[in-house]
Amino acid sequence: MTPQRIPETVFHTRQRNEALGGDNPYEWKDVTSAELFDRQRVVLFALPGAFTPACSETHLPGYERHYDAFRARGIDRVICLSVNDAFVMHQWARAQGIEKVMMLPDGNGDFTRLMGMLVDRSAQGMGLRSWRYAMLVEDGEITALFAEPGMKDNPPGVPVKVSGAETMLAHLEGG
Repeated sequence: MTPQRIPETVFHTRQRNEALGGDNPYEWKDVTSAELFDRQRVVLFALPGAFTPACSETHLPGYERHYDAFRARGIDRVICLSVNDAFVMHQWARAQGIEKVMMLPDGNGDFTRLMGMLVDRSAQGMGLRSWRYAMLVEDGEITALFAEPGMKDNPPGVPVKVSGAETMLAHLEGG
């Protein structure tokens, strides 16, 4: 694939600030695509939604389980992206015991839309969501993309066949 530049957008995140104290020591922090991807090797995987079956049982846990293997292969950051808000992404990470993978909310779907991966899931009551895919981004350039086949609006489901952690690891190992 010919490398293409990662879309430039702003992600609205919540980050821990111990100086705030109290029960909710988090504050809003806008993070740009450049801050996340420039001068780094990043694996990003995107999925339809927090707390959904395939996302919670297979996709996210696989990347968390293989996080150290990604780091050993020169990956600076592993990111899980979903068209969910920062609060949902935080609670999903807590419920799943996620400690290593960065949870990135694309609450407005801006990044997903610019990637051409925004699909309608309103038939399932989910609204607009991301298609399931994974990509390798090197210094802001997409150098590998593994999108699940059959991208369309309102599919009955989107299983993890080519966008899982094992596929990305095989790619990084040259296989």
